Amino acid sequence: MRPVHSLFAALLFPAAVLAQPSNDSCTDAALLCHQQVLAGTTVNSMGGNGFCGTSHIVWYTLTTNSQGGPVNVRVSGVDCLTIPGMGDELRVVVLSGDGSCDLAQFTVVSNGCDNGGSDDFVVSTTPLAPHTTYWIMVGGVMGPGNTQHAQCDFHIAIDGPGADVPGVDFVMEPEGTVVIGLGESVQLTASGGTTYTWSPTSGLSGSTVPDPIASPEGTTVYQVSTTINDCTYDLWVTVIVVRRIEPPNTFTPNGDGVNDVWLIPGITDYPGAEVNVYDRWGQRVFRDVGYREPWDGTHNGKAVPTGTYYYDIRLNQLEGRSAPYTGFISIVR
Repeated sequence: MRPVHSLFAALLFPAAVLAQPSNDSCTDAALLCHQQVLAGTTVNSMGGNGFCGTSHIVWYTLTTNSQGGPVNVRVSGVDCLTIPGMGDELRVVVLSGDGSCDLAQFTVVSNGCDNGGSDDFVVSTTPLAPHTTYWIMVGGVMGPGNTQHAQCDFHIAIDGPGADVPGVDFVMEPEGTVVIGLGESVQLTASGGTTYTWSPTSGLSGSTVPDPIASPEGTTVYQVSTTINDCTYDLWVTVIVVRRIEPPNTFTPNGDGVNDVWLIPGITDYPGAEVNVYDRWGQRVFRDVGYREPWDGTHNGKAVPTGTYYYDIRLNQLEGRSAPYTGFISIVR
């Protein structure tokens, strides 16, 4: 129940002085989108008597998806004014109509009038037609022993086969998580929307196309948004960027049998890998494809001087050439 001090405000000030809900008229019905919770209130609503014994009515609207089907209207967090003689229950009625907001043109498509309450509740509809607008009337009821209709705050949301736009129409591939190597890319594809907006834009080939190429420098969560039936929907994918190989930055080719060659963990998984090593003047001192024999610190059969060298490694995967792994390697003897 609402705290007592709110009652005094309701009793001391005329309803016209207090703020009215913006959607207490059918022509100003608030839009409900799949699984997007809205806060609502019937307090101070000027909406008159409605279907199923309701009063202090507020209005919502929904548009079904491309397949249609039943829709569930979920009401939670009901919190009503505690005025003597006033009820403490809400009722929800789902209606079809011709768009004129003439009550005589509405038909009830929810399952009867014995629904609602002061606790969380769900109202389901009969199967609804695809691509069709429906109206939802939320109002207070008197309840046994009451003389006034309830006025309450609440939360409202819709789901179900007829409202499940993301699951039916708006999809993205890959879903969830995708792993790529450093310098590699992956194509992200969204379909079923109208327009597409991707964020963040970093690492993307385009932010308003359905199928951008993602080449982030580090792990990034990408979001794509679209608008369907005036509702905005979002999908996410996490692109995890990993270093497929981790070249050591030093080795000691001194013949002691320990760390005498430049072992690169994981490179054997890439038989087409091309490994190049250059000295500080840019002269190549080592090249191998496949890296079957790790570099032993020699060039043309002679030991290269102690110092720092630059490497360039291209994995050359079956999917295509990847960006190089570059860095420095020190030889210590």
